[in-house]
Amino acid sequence: MKEVIVKDAALQQAAAEGMDAFVQVFIDAIRGAIGGELTAESMAELNADQVTLLAWDTLHEEVMDGGFVQLIHNGYGPFIFKNPFAKAMKLWGLRDLSKLIYDAHSLWLKHREQIERELTEEEFMALFEQMPEFDDLDDAFIENEEEWMSMVAHYVDEHIENFATIEQ
Repeated sequence: MKEVIVKDAALQQAAAEGMDAFVQVFIDAIRGAIGGELTAESMAELNADQVTLLAWDTLHEEVMDGGFVQLIHNGYGPFIFKNPFAKAMKLWGLRDLSKLIYDAHSLWLKHREQIERELTEEEFMALFEQMPEFDDLDDAFIENEEEWMSMVAHYVDEHIENFATIEQ
């Protein structure tokens, strides 16, 4: 296992800035410990909670930026849908997010070949109109994002030792 270190001062400053900054301190520390890139090899050097937090970060960044279609097009479908991420979110107390991920998984299975292929910018943008069933999922994520981020922050706070060692 890679040792992940978070400085207490950085943690205190982030906590004062809010839940997004608090969670980001751990994400940055985990990414830093594995050299910045999550690969099959680096995943093996992390515990389940650390990998789950990186999966949350990926899901959050991609869906907030361009929805589930973008997440899938950018190659993250297998990472989110083939791993037990939805189950982990349920265990973290995010039942509604877990259900949303399972719903997105069904759409991923249905549309993945079309979304994951090489596309021009115009073809990619056309996917949003061709696959309106993703709209409700995207909207639900955006509507609940703040609550879910709060729940992730709470889980991390309650289980800090699973994410990093806090040092002075």
